[in-house]
Amino acid sequence: MRTRQPIVSVLGHVDHGKTTFLDIIRGTSVVQHEAGRITQHIGATEVPLDAIHKVCGGMTQGRDFSIPGLLFIDTPGHESFTTLRARGGSLADLAILIVDVREGIMPQTLESINILKQYRTPFIIGLNKIDRINGWKVVRDQSFIVNLREQDEALVQELDNRVFDLMGVLSAHGFNSDRYDRVSDFTKAIGIVPMSAVNGLGIPDALMLLVGLAQRFLEEELSTEDGPAEGTILEVKEEKGLGTTMDVIIFSGVINREDTIVVGTKGEPMVLKVKSLLKPKPLDEIRDPRDKFDKVETVNAAAGVKVLARNADGVIAGAPLRVATPSTLEAVIEEIRELTQVHIETDPEGILIKADAIGSLEAMFHLLRQKEIKVMRSEVGDISERDVKDIGSLEDPLRKVILAFNVRTLPGVDELASSFGVRLIINNVIYKIIEDHEEWLLSRKEELDNDRRSEYAHPAKFLFLRDHVFRVSKPAVVGVRVLAGRIRSGQGVMRDDGKVVGTISSMQLDKKTIKEAKMGDEVAMAIDGPMVGRHLWEEDMLYIDIPESRVPTLEKLDLSMEERETLDHIIHVRRKERPTWGMG
Repeated sequence: MRTRQPIVSVLGHVDHGKTTFLDIIRGTSVVQHEAGRITQHIGATEVPLDAIHKVCGGMTQGRDFSIPGLLFIDTPGHESFTTLRARGGSLADLAILIVDVREGIMPQTLESINILKQYRTPFIIGLNKIDRINGWKVVRDQSFIVNLREQDEALVQELDNRVFDLMGVLSAHGFNSDRYDRVSDFTKAIGIVPMSAVNGLGIPDALMLLVGLAQRFLEEELSTEDGPAEGTILEVKEEKGLGTTMDVIIFSGVINREDTIVVGTKGEPMVLKVKSLLKPKPLDEIRDPRDKFDKVETVNAAAGVKVLARNADGVIAGAPLRVATPSTLEAVIEEIRELTQVHIETDPEGILIKADAIGSLEAMFHLLRQKEIKVMRSEVGDISERDVKDIGSLEDPLRKVILAFNVRTLPGVDELASSFGVRLIINNVIYKIIEDHEEWLLSRKEELDNDRRSEYAHPAKFLFLRDHVFRVSKPAVVGVRVLAGRIRSGQGVMRDDGKVVGTISSMQLDKKTIKEAKMGDEVAMAIDGPMVGRHLWEEDMLYIDIPESRVPTLEKLDLSMEERETLDHIIHVRRKERPTWGMG
């Protein structure tokens, strides 16, 4: 038995400073390279004990630690990443929940708390951005306890007030908490560490607290045997000179070069042979390394490692990895088969979504379900011609869209999508995809609505305005106000008693000829057929003449309240003459 390094999950709301917290420890700038400056996938960084001693300075002097360091996993903070964060939480022995001192507990903070409660993961809170408190004296990389002594009493009180507010919210969710230097029993209360990740203030305190908690309370959990490795695939990518590589967190056991591994794919589990193991240097982020990886023969948990294996092209991010022996191979394959099921409810009336990982698909589905958007099919992988043809063949124009996260279009797909009228919405920030889809949906509905209105007569009513007779007949030119619907030239005009008196030949708004008048417009209308004073009178309520054959279709459309009332009135008037009018 040996003691492995604990896995520490960094959780919290978007833009509260999770990656910045790790950047200050690593001396990196990973946050600058991420799409929208938002973490999209789970990353991993090994922080060895000597680096912790260096950051903590005198705080660790005279203390003896058995753990070899900390393995941090940086998780996405946006609400769409519930599933990815849950996987992050499930891997973690400890967690630090980053909270912006100005914003406090936010929706994704609460989601993170729920994940930690679900997996019973011990955690501390990093109360970040205290440098934003007006007047706070910042000393780079200083311990919070030392820094606190340099602050004015009023600022100390303001920070305490913010800590008390946070304690109140946590208490409402069943957690006792206090500023960490006031906590006497960390099994009964959560420690809150005020800090500023951007300049390292309070970071020594947070690291020291994490190491201390792991050392004191997790010794049994951190004891590990050298059995077959278990891991989670963070990312699968093609790298120049290496081929297909898998970034993996090994959270249990040992993986060796030449081991047989079973991994998840879009279909059946895949059995592979480990060709090479590449380990990032300490303090290097596995997604964004500064130095070359070390080629190693063996990797022990817990660690981040790049795994190379022949024929790994079908492997998907977010899937499990297990080392198998000849005697356990079949059982391991069945385990992987169960773990790689995508838990997304599909509906034949939904849309197609694609992504680079299982967790990303589930995250997209999570947001779409909130918007009451159904999913017909979900797949990991790039957009293919088959995808476009399948969606292009649908009758509903509002479903002719493919939402895709962090994937490419294969050759010829863009041109094919254009010819099929399929909209491709691709982005590497998930919530932006959802926003773009909402905008497209509104725009497409308006286009379709305008097309329908231009092709068919639509329910509309308008008032013949008093003192607005410009010409009595041939044609009659009168001023009207549109009270419901839209009116186009060429449509018939019907009086309130059901009598059709003429046809609109033209309309003008502000002395300019227009094709269409909408609700609220006041226009000059030329009507062929009637004579004012014989067929039409001022203050008459007039209606567009709806063809009887059009009524069943109109009744099925998504009409406005005013249009629906107008249609009902026209039907009522017509059925006074013939009770079956408009029934099809």
